[in-house]
Amino acid sequence: MTEQTGRTGRTTPRANSQASAGELLALVRSGRATTRGALQQATGLSRATVGQRLDRLFRAGWLREGAGGPVDSPLGGRPSITLEFDDEHAVVLAADLDTRHARAAVLTLTGEILAEHTGTLVVEDGPDAVLGELGGWFAGLLDRAGRDAGEVCGIGLAVPGPVDRDTGRVVQPPIMPGWDGYDIRSRLGRAVTERTGAGPVPVLVDNDANLMAYAEQRAQHPGVSAFVLVKVSTGIGAGVVVDGAIYRGVDGGAGDIGHIRVPEGARALCRCGSHGCLAAVASGGAVARRLTEAGVPAASGSDVRHLLAVGHPEAVALAREAGRLVGDVLATVVTLLNPGVLMIAGDLAGTPFLTGVRELLYQRALPRSTAHLQIVTSKLGERAGLIGAGALVVDHLYAPERVEERLLALGV
Repeated sequence: MTEQTGRTGRTTPRANSQASAGELLALVRSGRATTRGALQQATGLSRATVGQRLDRLFRAGWLREGAGGPVDSPLGGRPSITLEFDDEHAVVLAADLDTRHARAAVLTLTGEILAEHTGTLVVEDGPDAVLGELGGWFAGLLDRAGRDAGEVCGIGLAVPGPVDRDTGRVVQPPIMPGWDGYDIRSRLGRAVTERTGAGPVPVLVDNDANLMAYAEQRAQHPGVSAFVLVKVSTGIGAGVVVDGAIYRGVDGGAGDIGHIRVPEGARALCRCGSHGCLAAVASGGAVARRLTEAGVPAASGSDVRHLLAVGHPEAVALAREAGRLVGDVLATVVTLLNPGVLMIAGDLAGTPFLTGVRELLYQRALPRSTAHLQIVTSKLGERAGLIGAGALVVDHLYAPERVEERLLALGV
């Protein structure tokens, strides 16, 4: 579809007599045009041409007819038949890696989780072992979901480190030793093929905070044009979604706020090798270390989460202090990006931490930057990364230009 810019500065669709089958599918998936008549109006295509292009999508199994919609003509007549994206013709495999555990699932093309598994998976064991284990997890999940390996159309993976989008490789990840520059796509694809019998499919990799932000913004705040999610677990990272798209920076490093230097951390050694990083004093791992030093055993951010859940006073106090440190940094983030929603997620995302964030953020940020800001916690919870990874795969596979390539490959 071509677009034109109106007086408001927003882009609006313009009729395009060359609109492809992929662009028709995009209109249906977005809900902007869900009948043959609406597609004609949106694209300027003739009825016959719309019918021919829709026929290709039906033959591929990607579209189905739904219930009757409103009558197109003011003179009455039969209700128009609505068109729907058929989310049952394939499934997506998705996984979300943390430092000491992982979550994997089989999802429909609209993000419904059909089968899910959570277990211990230590990222420090290295990519070959971890990705090989994930292949076995996916094999069991397909069996539980009652889906065949041939139905898998793509794989999505969320990782706790910066990712180069073009290569799918993590770049100097502070908490993923041994993963820097590793060919994750090839190894995970091979592991899935070996363990499930699935043929080669696209493998997409992205930062966990990015994918969490992508999922949360789409599910809970679709009308918000600037959205920021901050994940505070073993480390600290942020995902930014602008106008519905993930903002990654030039090489995937956007949002890595855990390695901003703060005065309070001058003596604290971060896992990246530097002193003074925010993550070294305010992450779940940092709070766990301070609790252990105070005689309260805690090995990770997940242990801190459990202590916060029962109201442990030392954990509550340290979480609030950590929130204040993060809030100080977020004052700059909010002033720079002016988001409509700031979402806090991860192990520390509870009332004490959120209270600390609000205290410093509203104190340090310009009132103009926070006048319309909502500060909220995650709605999708621990599944946000999975759902975001699945959505990334689906949006990649059903982008208009890729739809054309895939239809030709299918011979339709």
